[in-house]
Amino acid sequence: MENLVELSGIRKSFGGVHALQGVDFALRPGEVHALLGENGAGKSTLMRVLGGEYIAEAGMVKVVGEEPHFRSPSDAISKGIAIIHQEMALATDLTVAENIFLSEIPSVISWRDLNRRARELIDSLGFSIHPGATVGDLSVAHQQVVEIAKALSRNARVMVFDEPTAVLSVQDAERLLGIIRTLRARGVGVIYISHRLDEVFRIADRITVMKDGASVATVDRSAVEIDDVIRMMVGRSLKALFGEGVERRPGAEVLRIENLSDGDRIKGVSLSVRAGEIVGLGGLVGAGRTEFVRLVFGAERAQSGRIFVHGKEKSIRSPGDGVKAGIGLVPENRKEQGLILDFPIRVNATMAKLGPLVNRFGFVRRAVERAAVENLAKRLRLKAGSLNDPASSLSGGNQQKVVLAKWFHADGDIMIFDEPTRGVDVGAKTEIYSLIKALAAEGRAVLVISSEHLELFGLCDRILVMREGEITGELGPEDYTEENLLKLAMVNTVTSPEKMVVNS
Repeated sequence: MENLVELSGIRKSFGGVHALQGVDFALRPGEVHALLGENGAGKSTLMRVLGGEYIAEAGMVKVVGEEPHFRSPSDAISKGIAIIHQEMALATDLTVAENIFLSEIPSVISWRDLNRRARELIDSLGFSIHPGATVGDLSVAHQQVVEIAKALSRNARVMVFDEPTAVLSVQDAERLLGIIRTLRARGVGVIYISHRLDEVFRIADRITVMKDGASVATVDRSAVEIDDVIRMMVGRSLKALFGEGVERRPGAEVLRIENLSDGDRIKGVSLSVRAGEIVGLGGLVGAGRTEFVRLVFGAERAQSGRIFVHGKEKSIRSPGDGVKAGIGLVPENRKEQGLILDFPIRVNATMAKLGPLVNRFGFVRRAVERAAVENLAKRLRLKAGSLNDPASSLSGGNQQKVVLAKWFHADGDIMIFDEPTRGVDVGAKTEIYSLIKALAAEGRAVLVISSEHLELFGLCDRILVMREGEITGELGPEDYTEENLLKLAMVNTVTSPEKMVVNS
């Protein structure tokens, strides 16, 4: 079978940095080929060579046996290559149909025909999206469907998905994987880039691992386990992925929640977390986990219920109250809720607790601030050019470390992590897991929300599962399976607290 795409000996440098060092990669018709590696491994650079954004300094690109010599993205598109980026390239003020057939406008005369063709494409993907809807009004998942339909309208034979599920709910991610299976059945070749290894192992036919700008190996997915792939990527086993095994002994209760409710989504949630304990919050996206922890932190206003910290009831009606009570929240959307991207790293790292840094006139003592931030950067292994650089200049993993630094500096006794490793690579995940374990080892109470079941199983001492704003059960390590977690996430009744353990 002739390959759809062949990349041979691809080299690309930026200044003195060798981003690609003789990379080989091939894609067959009707294949899902996963491309894996840590951030900086060269995956995106390789795909930009394939997509015509970069011109390789050496090596050969073949598409169905021909050497097209791409000079621009439009050259690649003309040869049937489409790249679906995580940051979608859509005109949000235009309609669905206009976005799909943008290259044909204004030559198209019949708007009825345009809408009909758009509807047929979207229907073929198993979705019902009105072709006259404004793209900016659509969910992220539906915008992604529009991107895929746009690629198919141009007769794409090769489709590259770069972190396609990073911002999708579990349900929408499942539907996207269904679309990819449909594309594969039609003979489209799919290149799939993701940090979610469980997804990769469900969808991929082959896997290529990259490291330091070179291709390490290409293997059939059926011939390897997740542990093997992680070892190829970072030189560590799956067990080592979850960080150093710091000794922890849960102590006295630090946080207790009694019947917390917002009068709408959250319906009387109760739980407790002890010092040194890491408790997971599992469930499907939309189960109310984020809404619940925002109530605890004071980012949303509770209508009823009680919050106790070290046995004392606290009135938490704002994030300021939450911080005073010793609670820190690492939000799921770090760019919009965890950081001020245009502000320097040093400001972002200390803004939750300015008291120790200011003098009696309210001015920040720069030397004290610098020492504090340098210590935080060293402890968190933050990689930054300068602590005066804006937070926007950092990689996703290092941005997350700045959010962590803010709460390390605040030095509270309760830490809440909402999707702590979303959009970061395997190496950064390991560092974040080690930091979370270190916080617990210091005696803090830790709550972790994650949509990655493997993450909850590897990190948490026990897992509470939510459904429709209620806790439906609890899993201990001996019961950690996806089947048990999903049973609790999908049941219709809530068990009493003393019966909240699933027996596998």
